[in-house]
Parts: sequence; structure tokens; C-alpha cells
Amino acid sequence: MKKKGMETQKDEHPSVEKPVKKRSDGSKKPQATLPSSKRVKSTSDGRLLRRPKAQVTLPPAVEETESLQKLYNLLEAKEFKTRMEGVALLLDLCKSSPQLVSTNTVQIFDYFVPRLGDTHKKVKQKALDVLAEIVGILKDGLNPVIICLVEGITNNLNSKDPGVYAAAVKALEESMAHLALVAWVYPRSPEVVQRYALPVLWSFLGNKALPVRSVNVRTVVTKLACTLYKVMGAKLRKHAASQPPHVRENLSDILGW
Repeated sequence: MKKKGMETQKDEHPSVEKPVKKRSDGSKKPQATLPSSKRVKSTSDGRLLRRPKAQVTLPPAVEETESLQKLYNLLEAKEFKTRMEGVALLLDLCKSSPQLVSTNTVQIFDYFVPRLGDTHKKVKQKALDVLAEIVGILKDGLNPVIICLVEGITNNLNSKDPGVYAAAVKALEESMAHLALVAWVYPRSPEVVQRYALPVLWSFLGNKALPVRSVNVRTVVTKLACTLYKVMGAKLRKHAASQPPHVRENLSDILGW
């Protein structure tokens, strides 16, 4: 009888729950719960559905930096085809992100100008062709580098390769057309003309190796000289006075002084 009573008491005794472990700060440890974005959902047929991974979007500044670095790497590549890709990429950037190129003009063209004198004629011709297009896109954005660009162009005007020569003349025509437009700002911004247009004119007139007698070259140089004379008048003669004698002679021949 006694044994049966003990069994009854044992059955009626409430179960004891295991104590909840506490953290060092005395608070209860919460149950780990996955954030809603990472929970795995299931369909009615028991298949698991996982949320697609979110695409990582880089800040604009990082994307721009990566684009420019890619451009620099391509332009300096050993393979000529890769350098041509770099030249093509520059044109694409000028069309899609002209502000980016204008903001980094000096640095970008430090890498591009050597391609105007590339050892491979295909790269050289491609660079000249692209430059002719770039001038019309960037316009005044090219002013800080226009002198070195024109020098790069003129170095190809004596090329015996017909493709390179034709591309150089085209690039020269576009550059001179731009500088002629620059000249018209002389009345309100004479320093712009003195800084960008005049040095180019002196460079042409002073380059003894330049085929000034060539109809194409002489035509574009004459246009620039005449435009500058129209806007500057006697001041052009004054600026020319500080140039070497053969420069003054070439200018006089062009303007009929």
C-alpha cells in the first residue's frame, strides 16, 4: 500500500523545466531569429524558395575611377589591338560621359597623346580618327591640352602612309575649326586666345619641317591666321613681333602684309 501511494505522488509531481541559461550581464539569451530577408520560404509542394541575391551597386565615384583606370591600362597595353580598344573606349566615354572626361582632361590625354605617335600605324590612324570626333564633342573642354594635341597631329602630316596622312589632316581641320571659334571670344576673353590659339599658330608657322606648302595644311593654317587677325587686328602683329623672323615672314605671306 505504501509503495502504491508513493507511486501516485510521483505521478502527480509537476515536471521541472530546465533553467534558461543567462548571459554574463544577467539577461536571458534570446533565441536566434533569421532576418526576414534571409528566411527560406517553402511552396505548397514542399520546395524551398530562396530570395535572389541583391546586386551590389557601386557608388558613382568608384565606377568613374574604375572606368578611368581601365582606360589608362588599355592605352598603355603592349598589344596594339588592346591599345586600339583603349582609343575606342575614350571615344565611348566622350559620348556617354563628357563631363567625366572634361573633368579629367589633362590626366586622360597624358595617356592618349602618345597614341598619336604610336609605333603601330593602325593605332596611330585610329587615334587621329577618334581625335577628329572628340574635338567636336568636348569643344572647350580640350583647351587645356589643345597645344599638345595639335603638335601630335602635325607630327603625322609628313607621314608617307596615305591613311595616317588623311586622318591627320582631318584631325587638323577639326582642331583649327575649334580654335577659330575660340578666337571669336577674344573681345571678352583675350587671355583665352593668347593662351590657346596663338601658341598653336606660332607652332605651325615656326615648324620648318611642316609641309606648309601642302594645300590642305596651308588652308587650315590660313583660316586660323585670318580669323585671329579679324578679331585682334593690329594686336596680332604686335604679338608676332616677339616671334622669330621666319615666323613673322610666314605670317606676312599668309596675311599679305
